[in-house]
Amino acid sequence: MSLGLYLHFPWCVRKCPYCDFNSHALRDELPEDRYIDTLLADVAAQAPRVAGRQVTSLFLGGGTPSLFGPASLARLFAGLRRHLDIASDAEVTLEANPATVERGRFAEYRDAGINRVSLGAQSFNDETLKVLGRIHQTSDVLRAAEELHAAGLSNFNLDLMYALPHQDVSGALDDLRQAVQLAPAHVSHYQLTLEPGTLFAAQPPPLPDDDVAWQMQLESQALLAGHGYAQYEVSAYARAGRQCRHNLTYWRFGDYLGVGAGAHGKLRSGARVSRSTHLREPRRYFASAAGGPEWRLVPEQDLPFEFMMNALRLTEGFTEEEYLAATGRDFDPVRPRLEELASGGLVQGGADSGRWRTTARGMQFLNEVLQRFLPEPETPAGARA
Repeated sequence: MSLGLYLHFPWCVRKCPYCDFNSHALRDELPEDRYIDTLLADVAAQAPRVAGRQVTSLFLGGGTPSLFGPASLARLFAGLRRHLDIASDAEVTLEANPATVERGRFAEYRDAGINRVSLGAQSFNDETLKVLGRIHQTSDVLRAAEELHAAGLSNFNLDLMYALPHQDVSGALDDLRQAVQLAPAHVSHYQLTLEPGTLFAAQPPPLPDDDVAWQMQLESQALLAGHGYAQYEVSAYARAGRQCRHNLTYWRFGDYLGVGAGAHGKLRSGARVSRSTHLREPRRYFASAAGGPEWRLVPEQDLPFEFMMNALRLTEGFTEEEYLAATGRDFDPVRPRLEELASGGLVQGGADSGRWRTTARGMQFLNEVLQRFLPEPETPAGARA
């Protein structure tokens, strides 16, 4: 069974107004060496839990991991290999902000061990980038893509959003046309949403209505398909063989270690599934990391929802055997819910096809689909059901 490793880097030059990730604006000097040492202490504490298993993907996310230099990442990877069995062909992804990578650095990141990059483009409209609080311009993305190809890192993702402030369908498609001209191997294309606790949630910008956003999605999917990018997840499109191995581990309900401030992990042992969490604030993480994260057992009644929340995002869907292998639970209790959703045209599959999949309409109403798998509230003692 594949094992992923997620490493979180919590600092950014500036916090974007739409971002609800665990990221912190860098106000002092980046504690580069100290953070690498702390990540390695964190890994050392967790390594006994995955003894005998091989790591097949690493993902350096943030925040802005590209604030850390190639030499620091090379030292990190060397330290990781002392504690973990990392496959020689492991996928190693670095999230990068186009404005934080110095010219020529991608070749150095490749030499340090990076073999895949996720580039945060978000839009190719400079005015929109300003509204989004991004520190880069379109020219930075163009330069970064050129350098990625030159460095032999052609397996890169472009991160793009749609339904942006003041954006119309033509603008959304223009962003995508410029993106595919850069020949990324993968495109993440997702709708801007107003997340609680963000500046945009408190002060919403003017966004396209739901009907316009849906039209953007439909026409964008057609454009991407026409350029050879097959959709394999709600917001992920890839050329043949270039799906993100690490994210597939999440969506197939696989196991992964979470390392770094605010990082989450998930491991299964027999029929028991556990999740880990780290303290989010960097100073508190520095003080606690050597003891490892806090682990909690996922209640059995929550497992159907947790599995479906991931598997139903994939266009490939899942089989009953995969459900059993991932959760250790019998399929019979969830079958009636899937059959009910199938009768409403939201999912398809079953005995005839061998796989259950979300339909195009179901993808449009995915939250409503997933709600069918939430655990039933317990009836208080003495109450009538």
